[in-house]
Amino acid sequence: MTQLASRQANLGTETAFETLAKAKELERQGKSIIHLEIGEPDFDTPEHIRDAAKQALDDGFTHYGASAGQLETREAIARHQTERQGYDVSSDSVIVTPGGKPVMFFTIMALVEEGDEVIYPNPGFPIYESMINYMGGTPVPMQLNEETGYNADIDKLRSLITPRTKLMIVNSPNNPCGSVIPEADLEQIAQMAVESDITVLADEIYKDMYYGDQEHVSITKFSGMRERTVILDGFSKSYAMTGWRLGYGVFPEFLIEPVTRLMTNAVSCTSVHTQMAGIAALESPQDSVGVMMEEFTKRRDLVVEGLNSLPGIICPTPKGAFYAFPNITGTGLSSQEFADKAMYGAGVALLSGTAFGEFGDGYVRISFANSRENLSEAIERLRKIL
Repeated sequence: MTQLASRQANLGTETAFETLAKAKELERQGKSIIHLEIGEPDFDTPEHIRDAAKQALDDGFTHYGASAGQLETREAIARHQTERQGYDVSSDSVIVTPGGKPVMFFTIMALVEEGDEVIYPNPGFPIYESMINYMGGTPVPMQLNEETGYNADIDKLRSLITPRTKLMIVNSPNNPCGSVIPEADLEQIAQMAVESDITVLADEIYKDMYYGDQEHVSITKFSGMRERTVILDGFSKSYAMTGWRLGYGVFPEFLIEPVTRLMTNAVSCTSVHTQMAGIAALESPQDSVGVMMEEFTKRRDLVVEGLNSLPGIICPTPKGAFYAFPNITGTGLSSQEFADKAMYGAGVALLSGTAFGEFGDGYVRISFANSRENLSEAIERLRKIL
């Protein structure tokens, strides 16, 4: 029997999809499950975006496109990024991808060789560590501490940098913690990157998802960062377009050609009619984003208050995204034990903190992308089993 390549053993997974599959199987068996595991807005894609895709199909946008993306799409993204970032972003630096993950894949593929070190947030999106391992790199976890609002200790972070550090990943607002990197910390991270000549992958997919009067600050605003930073962004979260698979990266000049070549080799191009829908998303009124965040704010407050009323649970208030990351050590259960008990005992699907790295032990992630009615019911179901 043919043997798999040894590197396949280094490839991880995304536990949210595994948990979703288990939850769906329980539902098929007749069990009631409240889904708090999957990280996607439960809102419909706005009608005007859907209409733009339908029109694009009727207009013949059904063929191959440029590997880097349609020029009109890249220009629309460049205008959007220019407005949001406060400096001129060229359409030449934009590559449109089928979802945000290829931006991670291709950046790590293009940069990381065996023995290169990559600093990444932990707890953090699991695909970071998975791809670092797959490419033979050495993952170096940047621990996010509850005591510092689920952010890294800057002095400890500085100590992680070595001559082999090739790439650093930052994610703000953060998945799974819902935390936001303070601007002062972000500036210090930028200084480290410049001083040590490190490329930065800035995962900004949740840039529209802040609570209160906070505004997004990109690490690219600091001196020396635009020429060494990849901005990962997309449409999945802001416009409830997870199934459309439409993302993009804003790349420094030295990565544009190699990443475009990776696009050609991997997927040829991103679906062209969905790119037309993306233009409509960016260039139409942004009311739907505001409406969604108003509802997420109400859900966040309900979930935080409810979790803090449960015995043994402490839940800080998320500052961004749509996740809560409560400390469950007071229950006497491990993260996985808590997740299993929630699923099989209470019919509440959520994720063990260890799905997001070793420093997630003692926590669970709850996505509050569900109705307030279901969120309240989930809290009461958890109360019964605790």
